[in-house]
Amino acid sequence: MYQVQYHVVWGTKYRYKILKPYVKRVLIRKIFELIKIKYPSWYIHKINTGDDYVHMLLEIPPSVSLAEAVQKLKANTSIYLKHEFKFIRRIYDERGVWGVGYFVSTVELNESQIRGYVEKQDRFDKGEDMSKEFS
Repeated sequence: MYQVQYHVVWGTKYRYKILKPYVKRVLIRKIFELIKIKYPSWYIHKINTGDDYVHMLLEIPPSVSLAEAVQKLKANTSIYLKHEFKFIRRIYDERGVWGVGYFVSTVELNESQIRGYVEKQDRFDKGEDMSKEFS
């Protein structure tokens, strides 16, 4: 069992502002489709974009490296955006849509929640409902 969430951010190459509202909708839909079809063990908690970057809260299993996950997301969406939008194809030619690299930080559980969970662990063994502890 695991719960490791990453805050991942990557930008467009040259910080071109290509993620207009209509492109954003297509991009986000494609990312969710990609995960549902190709990577069902991955989970996106939140996703949003600016004009030139993507932010997401991503959960992946420990068997998948974060670098691999980001590379797959960036590669697949770059190809897709160039296929769907002629203006993006013209701008980026044979190059990818996304800049090199990404920012990542881990998202931690609330420390007081974990402390409470550990302190009350024996109640779980007694069959008491502790689900409210995590809401």
